[in-house]
This record gives sequence, structure tokens and C-alpha cells, in this order.
Amino acid sequence: MIYPHGDIEPIGTDMFMVRGSIKLNPFMRISRNMGIVCEESEVTLINPISLNAGTEDKLRALGEITNIVRLGAFHGIDDAYYVEKFKAQFWSQPNGMVYKEPIIDVEIGMGGLTPVEDCEFFEFRNTTQPECALLLKRDGGVLFTCDSIQHYGDYSYSNWLAKVIMPRIGFPKTTIVGPIWLKLMTPEGDGLEEEFRRLLELNFDKLLSGHGTFLAHDAFKEVKKAIDKAFSVDSLD
Repeated sequence: MIYPHGDIEPIGTDMFMVRGSIKLNPFMRISRNMGIVCEESEVTLINPISLNAGTEDKLRALGEITNIVRLGAFHGIDDAYYVEKFKAQFWSQPNGMVYKEPIIDVEIGMGGLTPVEDCEFFEFRNTTQPECALLLKRDGGVLFTCDSIQHYGDYSYSNWLAKVIMPRIGFPKTTIVGPIWLKLMTPEGDGLEEEFRRLLELNFDKLLSGHGTFLAHDAFKEVKKAIDKAFSVDSLD
């Protein structure tokens, strides 16, 4: 299904995004983002979302849609559409329990393979379901995440109810560790702080998360602040 979305927007060197949305339930619609990375004539989609015909035509004009990348187990509703229509390779971690299709062509982490040359995957360990991030080593480093790290500069593409509720349930207009994601992904009796500290070993200046808005500068500093806050003593009490 195609939900309200915007146009293709440039965010860096051969990089683009589309800001869109997804309906969580009959009452709430929240934002959702797709990353687009071009390498010569090939196009890689990160956290794909379905587009209307006009915007899809613009996407096809960027090059051949070659790779579809799923970064989080809770995203995947539109992956099969692109894989089937464009015969693209599907990249994902195995063992996700929410979306079990399409069949994985390339398991993320296998043999160090990446969809474009100047990137690397970061895989969270010990989460209850698979989750990863993609670091693109351009323009000072661009970190693509799904639900683990999110940034909100505004609540565009969310409906009025979501705009009212989100700051009250842990989604203020700032960079955050996704609170619902953290609760669902943390094994009983364990924690994920070490995983986020390991994430901070990466070098990046920009952030495009699966929800919210694009953070064009100082993303590393903002992500570190979010991690410090999420795992502070007060937040764990």
C-alpha cells in the first residue's frame, strides 16, 4: 500500500531520501524514511517504501534498482514489491520474525559483502530480533539506521494524533534511542548499552533513521548524547 510521502530529496554525494509514512493502527500514522544510494548506474534502497507512480519514475531515472536493504526486523512491508518488480538483490539479516519474505539473497555480515563499495554494516549483537545499521563513508560519514537510533526535527508525515502523542511516549524532537525498540529488543536480564557504545566506534556526521527527519550535521555528537541519556542511571530506574 502507498502511504503519503514526499519527493526524492538529495542529502549528499549520490545520496537521496524520501520522507514518507506508515499507519501503525487505525488511528495513528507516523513518519517513515527511505534512503537511496547511487553507485555508477546502480541504485540501492535502504528501508524501502512504496512510492506513487510519478515519484517511482523519478527513482528509476536515477539508475537500475539493484539492491534492497532491510536494516531492522520491524520494517519490511514494501521489500517484496521492489524485489519482485525490479529483480533486485535482497539484503537482510536472517531470523527476523515479523517479515519472513522475500527470501534473502545476501545475508548481511556474510563475508563482509556490502551493497556499495564505500560502506560497512554494523550488526547489533544479542538483540531479541536482528537489527543493524549501515555506515556510508562519504561526506564525513552517513549513518543509516532503522529503529535503534531515531532523530526528530519535526513530526512531518505523522497525523495529528501522532503529533500529540509522540512527545508524551518518549519521542521528543531530538535524537533518541528508540524507547519501544529498546524495550522489545533487550533480552530479559541483560542490556544493550555495550552495543551502543560499540556503535560509537564508527565515524559519521550525518544520520538518516527509519523514522523522523534527516540530521545533516553533528550526528555523532547527538547520537552520543542520546545513548548517554538512554543508559543513564536515572533512565534505568
